[in-house]
Amino acid sequence: MNSAEKPLIELIKEHLQRDLQGLPVFNSVAVKLQQMLARRDFKMDNVIEMISEDQSLASQVLKVANSSYYAGLSSIATIKDAIVRLGAQEVANMVMMASQFELYRSENEYLNSTMQKLWVHSLACATGAKWLAKKTGYPNLAAESFMAGLLHDIGQLALLKVLDDIHRNKESKAAFSETLINEVLDRMHEEVGYNLMKSWSLPEAYCSIAVNHHSEKFDGNNILLVIVRMSDKACKKIGKSAHPDATISLISSPEALYLAVKEITLAELEIVVEDVVDLAI
Repeated sequence: MNSAEKPLIELIKEHLQRDLQGLPVFNSVAVKLQQMLARRDFKMDNVIEMISEDQSLASQVLKVANSSYYAGLSSIATIKDAIVRLGAQEVANMVMMASQFELYRSENEYLNSTMQKLWVHSLACATGAKWLAKKTGYPNLAAESFMAGLLHDIGQLALLKVLDDIHRNKESKAAFSETLINEVLDRMHEEVGYNLMKSWSLPEAYCSIAVNHHSEKFDGNNILLVIVRMSDKACKKIGKSAHPDATISLISSPEALYLAVKEITLAELEIVVEDVVDLAI
């Protein structure tokens, strides 16, 4: 049997058994910054130097800093300005956001459409999680909540990149319909996301969220996980999700109970994620 005749799932698994770090789903500078900040042993000059070494990335970060997403800020001209005004963690999140934006692309119509929807969902979930952390009394988790929300579905992007490779190399005759793509993502993305993050040595908190954000049983004491799950459900309710469901009752969810959040706050959360628009970088 040649490779073109192999079942698609088998082909995907073969690709994933290769070098996970070879998948184009992370920018190495963005990951190194997250690792550096997690160790708490960084200096501002180190952060500036690391970002500035990649001129293209530095330019993208400044565009994000001056975009409507950060409306209300006066113009930021340098990476140092951004760090002084926003803090190292916020700028590191900006680096990840700016670098991720460029990766959600494919020449295949169905894959590209799915990637674009996934990007909007990820950004909305991140924004909602950051807002919710502040609103529910966990401002110290705001920056981490944003990053966890942005990366919670990274396994989906990894799978889409694998499918892109398979399609480009003509390894499968399968028609990449929306139904087929969603079936692959639903079945595999949590485990793939976890393994991918572990291979990049990202903080365990993010790895745990990647694999547990849909689990029926979860640790309600893990507030970061609860916040991301709540934001994810809000995205699903307002339609910024691969599986929208307007009938979801956010106030009846276990996440709402763990966060002791009021119905009006959840209504505001829906507005927050609804208002998030794609970044024009």
